[in-house]
Amino acid sequence: MPSDLPETPVVSHADQMVPSDGQRPSRLRRFRDSDLWWSFTHKPSAMISFAVLLLIVVAAFSAPLYVPQNPYDPGQLSLMNAQLPPIWQDGGAAPFLLGTDTQGRDILSTILYGSRISIVIGIAAVALSLFIGVGLGLIAGYAGGFIEGALMRFGDVLLSIPTILIAILVSAVARGALPPAWAEIGAAMVLVFAITLSNWVQYARIVRAQTNVEKRREYVQAARLLKVPAHRIMFRHILPNTLTPVLVAATLSFGLAILTEATLSFLGIGMPPSQPSLGTLIRLGNDYLFSGLWWIVIFPVVQLSLLVVSVNVLGDWLRDVLNPKLR
Repeated sequence: MPSDLPETPVVSHADQMVPSDGQRPSRLRRFRDSDLWWSFTHKPSAMISFAVLLLIVVAAFSAPLYVPQNPYDPGQLSLMNAQLPPIWQDGGAAPFLLGTDTQGRDILSTILYGSRISIVIGIAAVALSLFIGVGLGLIAGYAGGFIEGALMRFGDVLLSIPTILIAILVSAVARGALPPAWAEIGAAMVLVFAITLSNWVQYARIVRAQTNVEKRREYVQAARLLKVPAHRIMFRHILPNTLTPVLVAATLSFGLAILTEATLSFLGIGMPPSQPSLGTLIRLGNDYLFSGLWWIVIFPVVQLSLLVVSVNVLGDWLRDVLNPKLR
């Protein structure tokens, strides 16, 4: 029997995303309408941490535009300006806002230049760890069998050794093998390799576990039946579905990489005093902590703490928002 009620049109989700003028929203519009942006704007700790991290990065990489000196250039240093306190204390002088160290280097300049080194080493170590870990994890998970067992057991051996010990061993061997003229030039590359050697395992384990799940799904089985090459299946089909947990792990590992670099530099096997990172500055200033020159060590410690804490808070927020089980 026909009904007098009008039929309700069926509107798909894709139609709901298209405005009345028929144009699809831009990527920026879709991002602002996403759960990620909503969670970020409703999470004060995430916004504050992002603002602090952005301020540190911008200030560090734009430092040559406004700092009073280049602390890595001996020609700009003067012992007449050594051991000046911060400008708000008696004896402080412009333009040394946070005072100077025993060599006449401006503390603010050394902190910003040192932050650049720490940030670059952290990014390079995480990027190299991702490249190695994701690649080996995909191979191990997709191939299975002996290859998977060998790669994962090798990773377990590395995980059984503390990260700092691996980094110390690699740094010591590299410094002994490199000529003295190359020691300072290659210090940053040695640190990146040392941190990578112990950090790639976590990415490999995450990707390997995700790959074991994804390779059993119908779209992978269909690709195999169509004789799609294995490398294309791994990198075009499986890899995109494993990036969410990897992204969270990389964000948290960035802060850990910076701390590892600072620890190695504090122990004297990281960046040299002529090109100090934050860890080197803390080591150099630690000798004068109880002699009244507190500003030489306190300000680098504050900078390192702000950098690592802001990264960790952002990593925790990202883990929560990308994992529905934690919401």
